[in-house]
Amino acid sequence: MKKESSKKLVAVAGQPNSGKSTIFNILTGARQHVANYPGVTVEKKTGSYHLKGDSIELVDLPGTYSLTSYTQEERIARDFLLNEKPAVVVDVVDASNLERNLYLTFQLAEMDIPLVINLNMMDVAEKRGMNIDAEKLGQQLGASVVPTVGNRGKGKNELKEAVRATSKEGQSNQFRLDYGEALETYLMSLEEILSDDKTLSGRYPLRWLAVKLMENDTEAQRLVKENSSDGNKILNFAEEKRKSYISTQKKAPEKAIAQLRY
Repeated sequence: MKKESSKKLVAVAGQPNSGKSTIFNILTGARQHVANYPGVTVEKKTGSYHLKGDSIELVDLPGTYSLTSYTQEERIARDFLLNEKPAVVVDVVDASNLERNLYLTFQLAEMDIPLVINLNMMDVAEKRGMNIDAEKLGQQLGASVVPTVGNRGKGKNELKEAVRATSKEGQSNQFRLDYGEALETYLMSLEEILSDDKTLSGRYPLRWLAVKLMENDTEAQRLVKENSSDGNKILNFAEEKRKSYISTQKKAPEKAIAQLRY
C-alpha cells in the first residue's frame, strides 16, 4: 500500500530585486498556477514540488520591503501569513545587500512562523568581496540559512531539503530582536494584556501584535477591535504606552523600532 504524502504550505517572501521569483521558479519548475489575490489585481503565483514523499505547495508572496500596512503588497503578504499560517516561510535575501534585506527578516521572525533564510545572489556578494558565514548567521537568527545562486540553479536541492526539514520540526523561529530596555518594558506589558484575551492569543503572534500596536499600526488596531471583546480597553492601554514612551524618550516608537532593526 502506497504511503500518502503529507502536504505542506510554504510561503516565499522577500524584498523586491532579491531574486525571489527566480527562486520560486527553480523550486516549482513548470508546475505553476497564476491567479489574483481575492478582490485585488495583485498576481498570486502558486506551485508545487515533491520531495521524499512530501508534497510542498508554494505561494510566491508579493515582493515587499516591510510588513507594515502602507501598501497593498504589504497588506497582502501580511494577511496571508497571519491567516493561512504556512508551515514555513522561505525568506529570500539578497546576500549582497544583507543589511537592507534583514529588515524584513526581523519582522518575519516576529510573526512566529518557522523560517528558512535563503542567501540568494551569493555570486554578486562574492564579486563585491563579501564573505558571509552562513552557519554563524543561522546560529544568530535561529534558522536554517541556505546560500544559492538562483539564476544558475545553485543550491536548489539544499534549499528544498532545508524547507522539508524545517516543516518537519514545526518549531517557530526562536530569534527575538531586542528593542532595548525602554521599549521592551512597554512591549512586555502589552504582551501581558494581549495574552489575557483568548481569541487574540489563539489567533495572532502576541510579540508581533505588541510591536505593531506600539508602531501605531492601523491594521493591527483593526484586528484587536474586531476580534477582542475588550478591544477598546487594549487599544487605550496601547495608546497610553505610546504616549508614555514619546514623553520619556522624545521620539515616536515606530521610528525607534525602525532604527533598532537597522
